[in-house]
Amino acid sequence: MSVSGTLFLAGRDWLWPAVSALGVGLTFVAWSYFRAPARGPLRVACAVLKMLGLAALLACLLEPTLSGQRAKPGANVLAIVADNSLSMTLHDAGAAESRGDVLRSVVAGARSDWRTPLSQSFDTRHYLADARLQPTQDFHELAFDGRTTALGHTLAQLAERYRGQPLAGIILLTDGIAADPAEAVSLQGLPPIYPVVIGHDGPERDLAVTSTAVTQTSFEDAPVTVQAEIAANGFSGEEIVAQLVPITAGKSEETLKPIAEQTQTVPREGEKFTCRFQFRPAQTGVLFYRLTVAPKNAGAAEATLANNETVVVVDRGAGPHRVLYVSGRPNWEFKFLHRAIEGDDQTELFGLIRIANREPKFSFRGRAGEESNPLFRGFGNQSKENVERYDQPVFRRIGGEDDAELHGGFPKTAEELFKYRAVILDDTEAEFFTAEQMSLLQRFVSERGGGLLALGGAESFREGRYARTAIGEMLPIYLRDEDSALRNQEPGTLRLALKREGWLEPWARLRANEADERARLDALPGFDVLNRAGEAKPAATVVATVTDGTHEYPALVTQRFGRGRTAALLVGDLWQSGLGDEARQKDLMKGWRQMIRWIVADVPESIEVRSEPQPDGVSVRLQVRARDAKFQPLENGTVALTVTRAGVADAPPLMLTAEASTGEPGLYETTYIPRENGGYRVEAAVRNDAGAIAGTAATGWTSDLAAAEFRDLKPNRALMKQLARQTGGEVLAPEDLAAFARRLPTERAPVTQTWTRPLWHTPWMMLFALACLVGEWGLRRWKGLA
Repeated sequence: MSVSGTLFLAGRDWLWPAVSALGVGLTFVAWSYFRAPARGPLRVACAVLKMLGLAALLACLLEPTLSGQRAKPGANVLAIVADNSLSMTLHDAGAAESRGDVLRSVVAGARSDWRTPLSQSFDTRHYLADARLQPTQDFHELAFDGRTTALGHTLAQLAERYRGQPLAGIILLTDGIAADPAEAVSLQGLPPIYPVVIGHDGPERDLAVTSTAVTQTSFEDAPVTVQAEIAANGFSGEEIVAQLVPITAGKSEETLKPIAEQTQTVPREGEKFTCRFQFRPAQTGVLFYRLTVAPKNAGAAEATLANNETVVVVDRGAGPHRVLYVSGRPNWEFKFLHRAIEGDDQTELFGLIRIANREPKFSFRGRAGEESNPLFRGFGNQSKENVERYDQPVFRRIGGEDDAELHGGFPKTAEELFKYRAVILDDTEAEFFTAEQMSLLQRFVSERGGGLLALGGAESFREGRYARTAIGEMLPIYLRDEDSALRNQEPGTLRLALKREGWLEPWARLRANEADERARLDALPGFDVLNRAGEAKPAATVVATVTDGTHEYPALVTQRFGRGRTAALLVGDLWQSGLGDEARQKDLMKGWRQMIRWIVADVPESIEVRSEPQPDGVSVRLQVRARDAKFQPLENGTVALTVTRAGVADAPPLMLTAEASTGEPGLYETTYIPRENGGYRVEAAVRNDAGAIAGTAATGWTSDLAAAEFRDLKPNRALMKQLARQTGGEVLAPEDLAAFARRLPTERAPVTQTWTRPLWHTPWMMLFALACLVGEWGLRRWKGLA
């Protein structure tokens, strides 16, 4: 913002004498020319010239002076930042020079004379910016070999470096292409930014993968979706082939076949299009894939090939995830559920089935203090742990290799329960659990983040007396007091249907499109048993309903509870949908797998590792959150990280150590800077303070700086305008720099000085007065009046 000068009169004591003299002079001039024989226009012109000359002479008595503020020479810092990244090597359409050639000429060549007036008024500091900010003397180090532009990181570094110093402005010479979001950086405290945009509309011909997104669902046929947005300039109407190729250590990509391929025709020029791949990975864990795009038919060369491919990472989890099934009696539902999970590599089912209820002890007399049945006296070990007692239920444990697991029935401690990711309750009454076990199960969901699935058996929900219990609070339905909680309808009258929310949940569907799914649901046999426990709670989601032809009732309801989720399946004989037809039996097992995968999805592990890209666009922050068996933060632990590159078999792994964070207990952090492009896998091994392994976890990330740098080849003028607007600067063109350098010292600056200019003490004032008087005399002489 320009600061205008202020005019003031230094000789104010002469104000009234000067006004009086001006009045007398004007009167005399008017009287003399009124009597003159000249024509009207000539008299007016001569009179005006004489009056102006007289007024200029009298104004000198008042000493008019112009005063203002300007930047104090040498007191303010001005940062000049030049983009040194690879994108500056591009040639715009119709341009003879590259963007880098233009930039070099502006800052260090024939067009760099604008720097001289700036250096006379400011303490100019010169920088090169790519992945990092580095000082330079005269910009001769410009090589345009930086792998990326960390624009946001650059601005943040300048703000931090000159905090508390008089930084007057930042002249940013760039094309605006950045790998990190500069708009996300806090601009508070930054001076005006003056972007100088280098480049025009971009190259004539180029293909680029501008963004990718990976989503995972519980849909069994295609649980992974990779979506890529493609920008194509100069390819309008041509066919583009996109391929997804797995990256496998020890195998060259030429020998690997694409797992998915698409061919699309480029729409109108300037429009982006999307490629979507849906597939089921053959393995679990952290997987890497290379996504490439290329024209189907060879044509003119592209501006660059660095943005034609990128690496995506898919984390399928380590698995198998442990699920605890608890049932009060053997039933048909468990048969099909167990058969479905048995063939799933992502889940592992542990069953705890009661095959005999507790019974009262015999009442006939035994020995004093004897609690066991006297009939078993003298047989085997008579310790309290092994004695036969009729007042204890009998359980059947299914699954697991450890004989001690679930030996005492349902877990009684957090260490026992929290190692599972989900719990399924079926045909189990509330009295099955102690109050402490119910509270523990509630903590399992709300604090540990586990999943709870309640099935609609004969002793579930209202019939199981769960109302006003810790488990009943977690259920997504109200447990009403009606005695019609469990209804056996006429055989086959209950028809299953998905609600709108169910159509939006991939795990609730077994077909890829709505028409096929509706046909499948219509072909299902009717159900007989429904738990009419109550209505869905306000925060719950009704996924499916059943109808008896008159009324509609909830059949599958879900909700969030604390950090976890709960679900209620109110149909009591879902197993009937798998009878009589092999295809329907496969659908039933597929449905069970998808439901179980959904209930265990997003459940936190005791050890979690994540990678977080840093603002500089290059380094990666590795964070490990460690919890003990009670899911409390694990402090005083030791965390070892092993970093490997995807697809590189002969490269030795890099070993790192994560340090404990001071801001969050159980959090361990370190920073890693990748040196090569591609996918990276990191595995964390955590040991507790005793030196024992507490757990391991793995994740992956991709580093493809060149692809990020060339993601969009058009100069980002919108971002430059946003930075200038928010900081009070302005966007410039290279040809505007000379004029800008002359007026910048008069702009707002932290350190300024006052300047004064006496207008009366200048030759121009005297020349103006003399010109007016001589002009008046000349007109009179010309017309013969002198």
